[in-house]
Formats: sequence, structure tokens, C-alpha cells
Amino acid sequence: MMGMNLEYAPVPVPSPAPQRPRLHKRILGELARRILDTYCYDTQLWRTALAGPWLICFLVFTAAVLGIPTGLGTAADVMLATCAATLVLACAGNILAVLLALSGLRIPRLYAGSLLSASGAVLLVFYYADLELEAAAAVAGTAALLGGLGGLAIGLLRRRRFIMGLLLAAVVLASPFALSTRGNGDTSPEVSLSGGSPAPLNAENPGAPGNYTYHSFTYGSGRDLHRTEYGDEAGLITSAVDASAYITSWPKLRTLFWGFDYSALPVNARVWMPDGDGPYPLVLMVHGNHMMEDYSEGGYAYLGEQLASRGYIAVSLDENFLNYSAWSGIPDNDFKVRTWMILKHLQQIGIFAEESGNPFYQKVDYSRTALLGHSRGGQAVAMAADAGRWFKNDPALAATTQFHIASVIALAPTDKAIDNQQARLVDVNYLTLQGARDGDVHDFYGDRQYIRSSFTGAASSFKSSLYIADANHSQFNTSWGLYDQSLPAGLFLDRKDIMDGDAQRQIAKVYVTAFLEATLDGKEVYQNLFRDYRSGLQWLPGTAYYNRFQSGGDIVVATFDEDRNKNTVTGGTVEAAGLTWSEEAAKDRESKSKATYGLLLEHSAKDGGESYYSIKLKNSVVSGLAESGAAGLTFSMANRNADGKDTPVAAKASASPDVEVELKDSNHAAARLPLNEVMDILPLPQTRFTLLPWLEERMSDGKYGDLSEAVFQTYELPFERFIEVEPGLDPDKLSEITFYLQGEGDKIMLDDIGFYLKSTSMEGSKQTAIIQRTEK
Repeated sequence: MMGMNLEYAPVPVPSPAPQRPRLHKRILGELARRILDTYCYDTQLWRTALAGPWLICFLVFTAAVLGIPTGLGTAADVMLATCAATLVLACAGNILAVLLALSGLRIPRLYAGSLLSASGAVLLVFYYADLELEAAAAVAGTAALLGGLGGLAIGLLRRRRFIMGLLLAAVVLASPFALSTRGNGDTSPEVSLSGGSPAPLNAENPGAPGNYTYHSFTYGSGRDLHRTEYGDEAGLITSAVDASAYITSWPKLRTLFWGFDYSALPVNARVWMPDGDGPYPLVLMVHGNHMMEDYSEGGYAYLGEQLASRGYIAVSLDENFLNYSAWSGIPDNDFKVRTWMILKHLQQIGIFAEESGNPFYQKVDYSRTALLGHSRGGQAVAMAADAGRWFKNDPALAATTQFHIASVIALAPTDKAIDNQQARLVDVNYLTLQGARDGDVHDFYGDRQYIRSSFTGAASSFKSSLYIADANHSQFNTSWGLYDQSLPAGLFLDRKDIMDGDAQRQIAKVYVTAFLEATLDGKEVYQNLFRDYRSGLQWLPGTAYYNRFQSGGDIVVATFDEDRNKNTVTGGTVEAAGLTWSEEAAKDRESKSKATYGLLLEHSAKDGGESYYSIKLKNSVVSGLAESGAAGLTFSMANRNADGKDTPVAAKASASPDVEVELKDSNHAAARLPLNEVMDILPLPQTRFTLLPWLEERMSDGKYGDLSEAVFQTYELPFERFIEVEPGLDPDKLSEITFYLQGEGDKIMLDDIGFYLKSTSMEGSKQTAIIQRTEK
């Protein structure tokens, strides 16, 4: 064994195992592969379908830029929207497509990323356009769905799958149409003339053109960068005015756009002047706050032409440089400067009128001046008529003292306190018009100025308001269109029931002309239109109207503003039974006080007991009746039957209270008259402003508030009507006024109870009405 030769086989050495890439390299490789495969699922169908997201993006950017115009023109703005939509979709869509690829989702990633990008753009645009986040998200989701389906329809049609493509296209196209026509559940009152309608006014239609020929021209700086009518084509050249005493904030972008700052504001205006020797009354018209780049003063040409044809010098002021711009904001103190510019225009016209050879030379009747304003301009004209409150020490006020501002007209005005003060017109005729479908100035602010207007006894002076069920804000100006809110949020305002723009402007022409002819020209016959709108229905489009009226000669019995003791009124003492009654503030849609009180009455009688409110007149009031030659009882009443009703339908079902009015004299003769025999008590409009009730509280911070507000209708009940019921009644010896509520739950608010005086304009129409009732 020791000699044995042992051999050993070599042990094989194993070869090294192949080394796996490190983890991070594997991950990076997988990510790279996925990125390279980003578009692998985006077939021709889905690439064609990209048209849908792009179209959604294009439309929302177009709506946004049209709502905040650049001033370069619509074509340039649309081109800007096109470029923005394409750039956003190209960048965001591809970035999201890559992220979706990294996630590994097996979907058409570019299409999905583009759809998400378009949805995000819609969300951001509408969120910054005054929609709450949840509302903006709902809009974005709906837009993405419609855009996605629309794009898919285009792709299917290109692939010749016509049935499915057309079906999807029909769904997409029909959805917005169905939304805009479905209605949002609000109501407009049905117009009825069964309640003793007065005879039509025996007068010329004030809304028709007059017999004067006229010519038009402009005056301005001569250096306007955007409008030749105030540049090279200006008929008269004016000097700039320095508003540095009132404006401190004026961005450089605004100076770049206009070519001037607040130290050199232009005095620009359009003029419509009757041909002939004159002198003629002067009417200045002032626009409100609109987009600065969308010029506003030309939108009142329809009034300028109408008034000039009837013998008035009409001047539409350019204050666009004080309006809002999305790019440069709005100057501070703009309310005050709007008013100050009216004074500067009066001053300039006064200079023109003294220059021989000037078109204004000896043409202006200084004693007959009127101011008309729309929106913020409607507040500015009231402030200008009470300018001493703000401009006591300004030379502009002293320079305009030769102009006697006799009348003020406000179309859907604002009513904001300026320097903690508001205009209080004294012995100035006042008219305000407001639409119940006003989606901008949605509260009836002109009613507040009406309340603050007063008279010191001039019987020929009066104030009046007209609330129009289907009118909106913008259509009083021909260039503002149908949108009371700027785009894109304005797309969600309900416009289905808004009256035609020409019809709304016809109302303005009728009322503005009649008011001026009554207050400046002494045509007292037109005063009856303001006492009772029904006397002029032959000139007006069909809708529901509510008018308020008070003359400077009215004998006041109760305004409910003197104290909070409900048992006394200015002209007597009161008693009530079967009622819940209180003196309460009249409120607007946002439940804010209108700074006036009314008497709220609600029927609560049990077991058939009477429900009444009675005023026993003071001897001083009775003696005043005999001396003044009063013609009848007057009061304002707001229909409150809809209060607390959950839906407009429920409100409509119980919207007309049953009211009777009784007069009693000192000899105990009494006559009781159902109010609906004199005038129907219309329900108030119940207005929702948005297409969907759900949006109402999620748009513009829920500013729209309640469906209605306290809107008063003035009722004039002539003594003749009571004497027909009780011939023994002696109007010169009246002792008591009583209001009866007949229906269970009936609810009304009363204000401005008193007696109105006879006027020569009333005699003919009243005699005609009496003859008609006798014939019936």
C-alpha cells in the first residue's frame, strides 16, 4: 500500500455567475422603456380624438379673454386664445402623458393627458371667475366629459364608423342646448288688466321719434389713441382736466393703454343736437362700469337720437378710462371722479355755449338740465345733483351754478356710500328703472335713492320708480349685450326669459322721454304714466310692471319712518285687530335694509273674525284735505304673500292677497272698495339668475340671495270710486282709513299712505274712465 501511486482528479472551478444589473439601473431602464412607449396606445383614432380636448381648451380660453379683452380687438383676442390653448395643451398634455406612461396604465396616454389638461384649465379659469371650487370642479368635469365624447365622435367619424360617431356627436351637441332651455324654476307674474284699468293716455307716444331734425358730432381731446371720433375727427377740441386731488392709484399699464394719467383726463363726449335756433334743454348721459377696453358711451345712441328728435340736446359722456380692466384694475375713488367729470362736462358746455360760432352757442337752456346714468353712472348723476355734499370747495361746482339740474334718471343704478355719505335729492324730479332679471346690480338700489328724494311742497315735482319683471342690466346699453356678468362666468346666467333688447330699450325710450317732457317741458299729461303704468301699456312691451310714485304735493299720513312706535303715525293714531303687525325695515334680496320702514300686516283672525288696520286721522290732516282739493287716497304696497314659501310654484299659488280699503267720514258714512277692482295685486317676480338652482349659491359668493325683495306698487284710489259705493261719503270730512285683509295668511307691507292732489292732466282721463265704468 505504501507503494501505491494514487491519482486525484482536479476539482473543477465553477465559472462566475452572470452579474445582474443593480436595482437603480434596472429601474431607470424600465422607466426609459416606458417613456419610449408613451404614445404606443394612442392610435389614429385617439390622435384624431385630441380635437375634443383642444376644442374645450380653446373655448374656455376664448371665453376668458373675451371677458377680459386686451383692447387689441376681438380678432386679436381670439388669436391669443388659440395660441394659449394650443400651447397649454401641447405642454401639459405631453407632460401628463409621460406621467401616465410611467404609471404603466395601458390607456391612450396623450389623449388622457390632454383631457386632464383641458379639465384643469377649465377648473382654474372658472374658479378665478367667481365660481366656488366645487362648482368650478363640476363645470370642469362636465366639460371634460363632453370634450372627451366629442373628440371620440370626431375620431369615429374619421374611421367611417358613422352611426356611433353621429350618436356621440348628437349627445355632445344636445347637452348644452338642453341645459339652456330647461328652465331653472323661477316665475314671472302673469299680466292681467282685469282690475279697473285706466283709459289710455290721450297723448303722443313718447317712445316714438319726434319732429325735430338733428345732427351729431363729438368733442374731445383730439389725441385719443384708440378712437378717431375723439382724435382727428373730433368736432370740438377740449382741454384735459387734472383729477389728482381725487385719484392716487393709476397703474402704468393704464397710462400705456390710454396715453395719459389721472392728471390729464380727457373731456370726451358724443352729442346729438336738434337743428334750429333753440335754446333746448340739456340732457347728459353717463355710462357705468364695464370693461375699460369695451367702450360704453356709444351704447346710448338710441336715447341720444330719440331725445334730439324731440328737442333735447343729448350728450353721452366718455368715462371709459375710469372703468375696470383685468390688466390694470380700476382707479381709486372712481365713484367720486365719475361725478366730478359730470361737473367738468357741464363746465365745458357752459364755455362752448358762450363762444360765437360754436355749435352750442346760445343753444343751451340752462334752466332745464337733466342727468341720466346707468349702473355706476346712475349713482353718479344723483351725486352730481347733490354735488355740494362732496365738492363744496371744488371750483368745478362753482363753474356749473348756471345749470339748474331739474331732473335725474337712473337706469339700474348702484347706491354705495361715498365718504360715508349718499345723495339726498331735494326738489329734484327723480326716475329710476330696474329689471327683476338684473344679474349685475341684482338689488333694486334705485329704490333707496327714491326713498331719500324729498320735496318741500312743489306739487308739480315728483319721483317715480319702475320695476320690470323680465328686464336685465346690460340691455339698457346697446353695446353691453345680454351678459350681466362678464365671460366666462356669464355663460351660466339664465338668459332664456330675459326680454328682447329692443323691447327693453323701448321701455327706456318711453319712460325717459315722458319723464323729461313732464318735468322739463311741463307736459303734465305724461305724469299719469308714472302714477299708473297701465295708462301707457299701448306703448310698452308685454311683461309685468310695478311702479311707485309720489308727488311733491301729496298729503302725508304715514311713512313709518318717524319712530318705532307702531301705534302712532305722522297723521293720526292707529288700531288693528285680527292681525300680526309691526313696523319693519323693507329689505332687498340679501336681507339688507333699504333704509326705510314699512308696516307689515299678516292676517291672523280666527273663526271668521275681521282682520284690519285702521288710521284715525288728525284734525290737521282733515282740514288740509278740504283746503288742498285732494283727489283720492294713495299708498304703496308690497305683496309679501310669497314670504317663507319654499318654491316659486308654492309662492305663485298664494301670491295675490285679498285687500279691501275703506274710507269713513265724520258723519259715519263709509265706503269699502276691493283693491283688485282698481288694480290687480300682482305677485312679485321670483328670479333665479343661474341656469341651475344649485349654482345660485355657488356663484359670485352667493350674492343673489333671495328670489325676490320688497318691491312696492303705488295705488291711487280716487274719491269718485268710493262715492260710487256710498254717495253720502264726504271726502272733505274724512276721519278714518282702514285696510282689510280677507284671506287666511295674507301678508302685505304698506308705506307712504296719504292723499294725492288733483291735476289738470288727470281730469280728462278720469272722466273717460268714469264713463267707461258707467257704460259697463
